[in-house]
Amino acid sequence: MLNVAILSWSGGELVAALAAKLCYSGASIAELSDKVSASDQKGFLGKLRSLGHESVFEHVSFSFGVEGVSRVLTHQLVRHRLASYSQQSQRYVRFDNFSYVTPPSISGSSLAPKYDALMNSLNSFYSELASSGIPAEDARYVLPNACETKIVITMNARELLHFFKLRCCNRAQWEIRELAMQMLRLVKGKSPTIFALAGPACVGGACSEGGMTCGKAVEVREEVSKLNLGVDNG
Repeated sequence: MLNVAILSWSGGELVAALAAKLCYSGASIAELSDKVSASDQKGFLGKLRSLGHESVFEHVSFSFGVEGVSRVLTHQLVRHRLASYSQQSQRYVRFDNFSYVTPPSISGSSLAPKYDALMNSLNSFYSELASSGIPAEDARYVLPNACETKIVITMNARELLHFFKLRCCNRAQWEIRELAMQMLRLVKGKSPTIFALAGPACVGGACSEGGMTCGKAVEVREEVSKLNLGVDNG
């Protein structure tokens, strides 16, 4: 089962606001720190966000711990190159009795028993290979993309905005979309101004998918808006 948590975060909206003010002020950093109040932060960062001036958001970063996802997901995830990743190794970690992810389209079909049987068969053969002296780095060749994995992700806020635009979209693959939506809920609780309009393009404007649109912009906006409920603003 997917589980995601913020392990740490740095910078914060104050640092982003100070960085932005510094670009347009002759004041010292100490003087700017005295002048930038909480209300200034919100208004100024909101203006920068609306103008698309997002470089200062790179001073805010988040590290996430993610469990219960498939290798299908992480193969997509690492395409977002402006980030750092540390993934559980199939070379050094034995995967006897591995857990696996089942897509809803399969779990709800008549083929689900065959899917589970195949996973169990691969599980048994992997253990047989590893137990017979085959190195784990070679036995892993039979492990499926469905195999569960763990990964630590670090992204700055600017890259997260880009990530959410692509992966919170209704047309994103279901598993990485679920991850992106949970990550978005978490960061909204830490940086509500920066991520106020985060999500797929249709949240803050028109759908970016053109003729490939899902046609459900209203429903998607409502879904993303619910992520604001009960967030931790500490």
